[in-house]
Amino acid sequence: MRIAMIGTGYVGLVSGVCFSEFGFDVTCVDIDADKIARLNNKEIPIYEPGLDALVERNLEAGRLGFTTDLDGAVAAANVVFIAVGTPSRRGDGEADLTYVFDAARQVARVLTPGTVVVIKSTVVVGTCRKVAQIIREERPDAEFSIASNPEFLREGSAIEDFMRPDRVVVGAEDARAEEALRRLYRPLYLRETPILVSTLENAELTKYAANAFLALKITFINEIANLCERVGADVQKVASGIGLDNRIGGKFLHAGPGFGGSCFPKDTSALAATGARHGAPLRLVETTIEVNEARKRDMATRILAALGPETAGKRVGILGIAFKPNTDDVRDAPSLVIVPALQAAGVEVIAHDPEAREQAEPLLPGVVWCENPYDVANDVDVLAVVTEWNLYRGLAPEELATRMRGRSVIDMRNIWAAPDVEAAGLRYQGIGKPAAKG
Repeated sequence: MRIAMIGTGYVGLVSGVCFSEFGFDVTCVDIDADKIARLNNKEIPIYEPGLDALVERNLEAGRLGFTTDLDGAVAAANVVFIAVGTPSRRGDGEADLTYVFDAARQVARVLTPGTVVVIKSTVVVGTCRKVAQIIREERPDAEFSIASNPEFLREGSAIEDFMRPDRVVVGAEDARAEEALRRLYRPLYLRETPILVSTLENAELTKYAANAFLALKITFINEIANLCERVGADVQKVASGIGLDNRIGGKFLHAGPGFGGSCFPKDTSALAATGARHGAPLRLVETTIEVNEARKRDMATRILAALGPETAGKRVGILGIAFKPNTDDVRDAPSLVIVPALQAAGVEVIAHDPEAREQAEPLLPGVVWCENPYDVANDVDVLAVVTEWNLYRGLAPEELATRMRGRSVIDMRNIWAAPDVEAAGLRYQGIGKPAAKG
């Protein structure tokens, strides 16, 4: 079985490479010729642990290829995945499906009889049927099947998520589409991975509902963290207590500066917009979005408060810019709200991130970047941890203290223990933690 993967963004690249690791012949297609050339040269355009080794192995094995020739890749394929971007549309938060529909028109021109067209992109309910309609309009004589196969990949652990997923969700309404997808995921079936086959609409909505619920959990624990600070409780202890209830679980109950990344912000916005459009407003989702954006602004306010009434000319060190560790993705990262807010108050920002600098530097003009995380502490008045890279967990508070001009440390990810930081003569402020004594 031959696969054409349209789009070599995060989802398309990881999915295409992993299918080739399963033993299928995969051709990944993109309009960016420079990107394709780099991929054929085994240069990975994103940071995802383990992806470089898989690309190299499957290129050398001849199971994986990268090309700008969409027509040739689709004509030779049995299954065509559309995995292009669906960014939020300005103004209303709806998912912009322009790239999906454009890809559908291009695929329609050259697909061969019996081709299964699978929407891998995250799309709002009803999109798969619209894609099928577009293909029929372009090629009234086309014999094809349409399917939905949403992804549930977490940046930083995407290979593991693809190879050992909690479940595979498939929307298919004819035997050919279902059989093709079951065959593609057969290696997972042998590991007893649940494969849920349902309607197109069910599959489409499952992705948005899952992401919105996880975003809600993050926002919920962040609000509980605020309450913990007011009453002298510890959010990590509270989260452990409620997370042990197997109806709730401990995942995504980690207080922090708010969620970001490629999925949760745009997916919650698209789901809320879809609900409003269909006369079924999703108030919990709408509130989750509002609270999350306020959360990011509040983190900047905390830093400014630690600087005192006169902020102009002060220096703040930021450890971590990516929205989460093990990725270089800065889309909707809390840092993109925090840093400009500090700069607007006249603060000089010094930053470090082990992977995200290239992506973030054009978005954060005026930031002073450091190669060594310890250098971020040089002569700063406040040091803030924004992303919980493992690299930062092992930093010595004593060394940080000798470099800092001020004494305040704001740990937005609770990666350090307060006694260790305070023993170095620093004032520690965690998230959802009791106020420091004295």
